[in-house]
Amino acid sequence: MTVEDHPSTPGLISRRGLLAGAAAAGALAATGCGSGGRPGGPGTTGADALKRALPRYLPGRSVSPDLPSVAGANGAASDPAFLSYPARPVRTVSATPGSGGTYVTRTPLWGAIPPSAGNSYYDAVNAALGATLKMQPADGNTYVDTLPALFASGKLPDWIQIPSWAGQRLNLGSAVDRFADLTPYLAGENIARYPNLAGIPPAAWQAGVWNGRLYGIPCFSSPNNFPGYLFYRKDLLAAAGVSPEVRSADDLFALGKALTDAKAGRWAFDDLWPYLLFPFRVTSTWTAGPGGRLIHQYETPGMIEALNFAARLAKAGHVHPDALAGNTANGQQRFWSGKVAISGGGTGAMDGIDAKGGTAADRDYDRQPFKVFDASGGTPAIQLGPGAGFFSYLNKRLTDRQIRECLSIADFLAAPYGSTEYLLVNFGAAGVDHTMSDGNAVLTARGQKDVATSFQFLATGPQVTLVKNGFTQVAEDYAAWQADAVKHAVKPLFFAMNISEPPQYASIGLQVEDTVKDVRCGRKPVEAFRSAVDTWRKQGGDQLRAFYEGIRDKYGTGG
Repeated sequence: MTVEDHPSTPGLISRRGLLAGAAAAGALAATGCGSGGRPGGPGTTGADALKRALPRYLPGRSVSPDLPSVAGANGAASDPAFLSYPARPVRTVSATPGSGGTYVTRTPLWGAIPPSAGNSYYDAVNAALGATLKMQPADGNTYVDTLPALFASGKLPDWIQIPSWAGQRLNLGSAVDRFADLTPYLAGENIARYPNLAGIPPAAWQAGVWNGRLYGIPCFSSPNNFPGYLFYRKDLLAAAGVSPEVRSADDLFALGKALTDAKAGRWAFDDLWPYLLFPFRVTSTWTAGPGGRLIHQYETPGMIEALNFAARLAKAGHVHPDALAGNTANGQQRFWSGKVAISGGGTGAMDGIDAKGGTAADRDYDRQPFKVFDASGGTPAIQLGPGAGFFSYLNKRLTDRQIRECLSIADFLAAPYGSTEYLLVNFGAAGVDHTMSDGNAVLTARGQKDVATSFQFLATGPQVTLVKNGFTQVAEDYAAWQADAVKHAVKPLFFAMNISEPPQYASIGLQVEDTVKDVRCGRKPVEAFRSAVDTWRKQGGDQLRAFYEGIRDKYGTGG
């Protein structure tokens, strides 16, 4: 079970958030690896201090995947894939990790909140942990919005999930001292005490380092954290007799005419923004320009080209009217029902859960991602995000004994796919919450009510591609796409750096983003965007540029 594609998360970033930093992908809430050797301002960390804070990587070898990871460009790699759960799951934690402690947690959940009383799943996991984690999942769509008030109240729980993109809003670089410093427990060789945590790569831990110290425990880590891409209905394209081989923007536009039949209530495209930016090589919020000047994505030719192309699709009548009206809530249903054949979305959208919903609406449903392509037919590129975007934190008020107990629990929760611990944490008790069918765990009626992605927001091992709801081919297809996509991964400038922007710049891009929506939907000319960017520069964009140039000069540009 993994984090599903939802508007507030891919990697996991909102449409507005991704537009504002297309390719920053966590730059505001990750940790730097510039040239400095000591901590800088609130949150910022130089390369030498970062190296001292990170745990040593001790990869596990307990389970072999059916489809091994494929190495790509710039440190990217596909996730290993498993087509069935090992018949003999391995046990990775020999002793009960807990010692009877009770801890209050807070995590997000995109989905129905399960009952807390009489929850067979919670009870089974806590029994195995030898401790009581009081799970308090909250609505993921509003989760980050609730955190500032929680911080202001001074009543933080014992263990809390803080997504990376919340760091700027919480000024976490300055507020992180409310949490336990895990450096003495996990840095370097100290991590060896927790073998499953040691199996999480250093790139995933990096964004949990603040001010030269390790605070965050990574969740859902992956070496291919792409924000998302463009998907198509393979069955609908086949029925229309058109090829899904798209190698340029012209190829994509040609599909619009072939697939749109407004009288029949079918359109080629749903909302493709902001994922449409990647084919036009908008893969970084800031890029290096002539004479050392930084160029914002708003100022790039690719941004203009992407806007013009999106407006061209809209004016040609190839985009669903509801998408142009901003009705994103029904986007998934439009795709499932065949009202649209092509849509943009997070990479987590393609799995057996999506396939189950899609085939319920149309038995021929077959979602596929387009191969990464370049709008002009040149070298493809897709933006790579940091190794993890979700981190959990332990409250500073916990004692040394309690911190060690929680880390032992985290080690249990981070057990890899193929282990007995993973099966329990993700699917609950055998025979109660899940049964095995064709080599994979399937939730029972009880499990569908009680099991929810909750413990996983406290700690998880590296992600894998796996079969859900029996859709083996979906897992194979997604693994194949990843293996190709990682070849085209590019790191944005300031990759995985913890940069707390001055608050006066927080809203200067809102007018630009609103104008972007009007331009790409064909309601305003591209000149309106250029005018909005001129205003952005005058209202603080040029000062923000100077701020980032100062970061570059002192700490480097990450990577």
